[in-house]
Amino acid sequence: MSHDQITRTPLPRNEPVREYSPGSAERASLKATLRAMAGADPLEIPARIGGELIETGKLGEAHAPHDHARLLARFHKCGAAEVRHAIAAAGKVHRDWSAMAWPDRAAVFLKAAELLAGPFRDRMNAATMLGQSKTVYQAEIDAACELIDFWRFNAQYMRQVYEEQPASAPGIWNRLEHRPLEGFVLAVTPFNFTSIAGNLPTAPALMGNTVLWKPASTSILSAHVIMEVLEAAGLPAGVINLLPGDGPDVGNPALASPELAGIHFTGSTGTFQAMWRKIGENIAGYRSYPRIVGETGGKDFVFAHPSAEIEPLVTALLRGAFEYQGQKCSAASRAFIPASLWDSVLDALTAQVAQIRMGSPLDFRNFMCAVIDAKSYASITGYLDHARGADDHEIVQGGKSDDTTGWFIEPAVVVADAPDTKLMREEIFGPVLTLYRYPDKRMDAALEAADRASPYALTGAIFCRDRSEIARLTSALRFAAGNFYINDKPTGAVVGQQPFGGGRASGTNDKAGSALNLVRWVSPRAIKETFAPPVDFRYRHMAEE
Repeated sequence: MSHDQITRTPLPRNEPVREYSPGSAERASLKATLRAMAGADPLEIPARIGGELIETGKLGEAHAPHDHARLLARFHKCGAAEVRHAIAAAGKVHRDWSAMAWPDRAAVFLKAAELLAGPFRDRMNAATMLGQSKTVYQAEIDAACELIDFWRFNAQYMRQVYEEQPASAPGIWNRLEHRPLEGFVLAVTPFNFTSIAGNLPTAPALMGNTVLWKPASTSILSAHVIMEVLEAAGLPAGVINLLPGDGPDVGNPALASPELAGIHFTGSTGTFQAMWRKIGENIAGYRSYPRIVGETGGKDFVFAHPSAEIEPLVTALLRGAFEYQGQKCSAASRAFIPASLWDSVLDALTAQVAQIRMGSPLDFRNFMCAVIDAKSYASITGYLDHARGADDHEIVQGGKSDDTTGWFIEPAVVVADAPDTKLMREEIFGPVLTLYRYPDKRMDAALEAADRASPYALTGAIFCRDRSEIARLTSALRFAAGNFYINDKPTGAVVGQQPFGGGRASGTNDKAGSALNLVRWVSPRAIKETFAPPVDFRYRHMAEE
């Protein structure tokens, strides 16, 4: 594309969510893809560095969480040598990619969106369902729709960033050049959202950066498909380099490089803090101060006012806590219920939780599937064991587990005696919802606990009918969540509608799905051009009286 064009990106729209109803063509097509992928020989997934498919010979394995005997893929693990290779490959293409006209960069990801909306949709959804044990609906809203939305809306946000220009005085032209960062961006992505795995490397790349991408090993199958989509869309070799492997083996040499320009991270709070600490230790050795952008944990709350309606509240608790097995950083994990509503809420909630079907994602009738791996299974069941043995907790529904075939844990409803117990305070990242009953007359104390009892501040929801009380609760919980919901569950942020991110121990709140995130991946240069520069050093005030 010529550089002498002023163009607009296509007006983005949110991708419609397919329903996959019985008898529909979309359901039949996806089921055929699932059968083919589930029955195929295990894939062998190489690293992708500078356009080369790299086989290291050090293999990891990806198994289906709901059927852990089923080997889906073997992947080649990377280490320091591959990281150095990727840094060199990213550096080699940095100048050409960053100098490319922005509409040409945007076109790569806009095309990727259309490819994902069309010919790659079934493959991406099937990879996410098989590899990450998501139901068809959870895969569709994530791996298809949200990732499509990221790629469409980010193109518009890029133009919005570039249009931010300063004022100019007479005879002067001031402008901002939004340059990419010098060096490479390290993207470290989680297992739980394919859309996040696709957005974290591509958002910096869209702004002209080159990227080293370390995906979660438990989502390597969908990461492989993301790279297939990007390559089909025409992404130049070396712009995004896929480096599977163990975290320290990839992360440590990347963080030690003087060329590190930034990290784009979603994952655990502990890992993010360790990376930040390592960057601090290495700070004198970097060419520039690295941008640190991260979204980490959550202990997300639902706070019910005495005026709350029971049915919407219970539905929000059930969906917010147990969709995708509670493995969402935004999942409802603790709830504050007034004593006046307690019996009605608890009865309705436990009755509905008892109806939840759990099993393989290949059976579309299931509401829940398996948790991601043995490590998560052990951690979650450890919390449930604590609840069984502790005087201040009681499991009132579910919580049984079975790892014979897959990593299955029943949805659990736990009652806590206080708002700051272990299960009310710590992130569990599994299908465990802990309830606390507060006296109606002590609502202010319960609000304080919702705000302060846990270190996180990612998402939260209130349920209330009284408008004056909605305003009061919203104010009281102002800093308790970066994404705040009124009479809705605390999950399900949509690109272009609810930019996502939180503060405190939940991250840097740089709001994925907005221009606020993209602006972190540029380094502005202010340019002042004077058309008639002065020719005498003297100022007017220096003249004689």
